[in-house]
Amino acid sequence: MSLPLLELRDVKKHFPVTKGLVLQKTVSLVKAVDGVSYAIGSGETLGLVGESGCGKTTTSKLILMLDKPTSGEILFQGQDIHAMASPELETYRRGVQAVFQDPYSSLNPRLRVGDTIAEPLVVNEAITKAEIRERVRELLNLVGLSPRSMELFPHEFSGGQRQRIAIARALALQPQLIVLDEPVSALDVSIRAQIMNLLQDLQQQFGVSYLLIAHDLAAVLHLSTLIIVMYLGKVVETATSAALRAKPLHPYTQALFSAALPSHPDEQREEMILSGEIPSPLNPPTGCRFHPRCPLAMSVCSEIEPVLQVLDNGQQVACHLYTA
Repeated sequence: MSLPLLELRDVKKHFPVTKGLVLQKTVSLVKAVDGVSYAIGSGETLGLVGESGCGKTTTSKLILMLDKPTSGEILFQGQDIHAMASPELETYRRGVQAVFQDPYSSLNPRLRVGDTIAEPLVVNEAITKAEIRERVRELLNLVGLSPRSMELFPHEFSGGQRQRIAIARALALQPQLIVLDEPVSALDVSIRAQIMNLLQDLQQQFGVSYLLIAHDLAAVLHLSTLIIVMYLGKVVETATSAALRAKPLHPYTQALFSAALPSHPDEQREEMILSGEIPSPLNPPTGCRFHPRCPLAMSVCSEIEPVLQVLDNGQQVACHLYTA
């Protein structure tokens, strides 16, 4: 059995809350990510979905080495990224790239588009200016932009075109994994499908893997092979896109589906409205973290934290409703 491209093993990220200006004392912890495990295979798309504050973006920062985990392991092709020597680390940084949410702020407004896309090549590749220019032309063509775009500045493009530029830049070093952090949420609805179709086409052409982070359930279902649903730093459900679309199991996942736009106007859905706000990660509820908002909560839910269990159909769910 081949190794996954990227694997997280019981990863936790806790941020200390301090008190005092001079002699700072840790008084509490924000458990942004609290024991998350999953794996991404080559050429696969893993969707990470949940409300704001569930730990999705913190997870992406840990993978991109913008932050270090409190505990747990992040393995790239079987090697812990935080134990890598310098040459291996350089390979990892080249092999994992990112496309961020806002194309208006992720591109340098003072650089021409050609220079923006060329920057990773200039820093990492020992090739001539002519070769770099040709590579930039190829990348622009791949994302559906004309070669004359090289001479223009980001403000001369629409939001969808800027996101295409960001994708071209991410592809420059031929990465094995691209972290897509809300890649279409800042775009007009009419443009979202174009960008998602582009991402699919590029994946089929180059075999690149994606970690898709989003709160838009429709985008996640459309692009993902496997979907992980997070709530308050915990994984509450894991399933294939088809299985999750057919039958979401966790009450929180069911609520997300209830709130999402239907794929067809005639589609009938059971309405599930959640009460209250997301609890503070400073003081998460005891037992199941979702129980204060869950319409199906039982007495055991407030007392014992459910563990993620594998059901007969392969879906994983952390809920007492499915405890044998």
